[in-house]
Amino acid sequence: MAARFGPAGQADNYKGKRSDLYPAWLAERGLDAFEYQCGKGVRVSEETARAVGAAARAHGIKLSLHAPYFINLANPDPESRKKTIDYILASCQAAGWMGADRITIHTGALMKRTRREALDIARDTLREAIRACDGEGYGHIALCPETMGKINQLGDLDEVLELCQLDERLLPCIDFGHLYARSLGELEGYEATVRMLDRVEAQLGPDRAARFHSHFSKIAFTPNGGEKLHLTFDQSDFGPDPLPLMEELARRGWSPTVICESAGTQDVDALAMQAAYRRSLADAQR
Repeated sequence: MAARFGPAGQADNYKGKRSDLYPAWLAERGLDAFEYQCGKGVRVSEETARAVGAAARAHGIKLSLHAPYFINLANPDPESRKKTIDYILASCQAAGWMGADRITIHTGALMKRTRREALDIARDTLREAIRACDGEGYGHIALCPETMGKINQLGDLDEVLELCQLDERLLPCIDFGHLYARSLGELEGYEATVRMLDRVEAQLGPDRAARFHSHFSKIAFTPNGGEKLHLTFDQSDFGPDPLPLMEELARRGWSPTVICESAGTQDVDALAMQAAYRRSLADAQR
């Protein structure tokens, strides 16, 4: 097993208009993963979803799906919690049509509470979501709580790993750009990467750690808020550098799915990561 690489959504280089032709375009470029975006709501029809899924299977593209951005696991309001669970169920339905086996979920905002209070609410909401997914027949789809980029959001690495301990089927979506931004640049470089991956393995065990879900992009941040905006690999004023992660994945023999969220160049930058990973893998096997 090897790591897989691909873009979040459609890259600027893709000039087609049909989403079901996108997997073939990705495969022609040498990529083997794709995260379908439902950030603004689950609006994909069953017909389109099944066509995307068939194309992905035909071309060896592993699919995941990003659930709506406005999901907030940490909102204590019963009506909001019900909406969150409904958004997750709708995401699972679309993922099921496609044959995607993972959905990425935002963890939420603190809403003027302590991190512990927000995390406890998020744990309860996620438990309810898991029960609802099982009840609707979506137990085979992994829910992937995502590390978040803004300081006032729930979702540092330890918080996401605690959420993932609720059920063996949960996988973390580790967004290394987000962690870099919320730490104001501290979580950057080889030593920081090793510490983060060691932490994942210690909390979740070697099997789940080896197949975690990931987002990667360079991200600009502000000193007070954290994440500001996504950049491209060509922009050098902010990080993180992807090379330490590629080297360490190869050294460990891990096989995560790495989704590139660069601003428009997510196909080019995914290919750059894939090339660096393969070079590191070849070096590690010598």
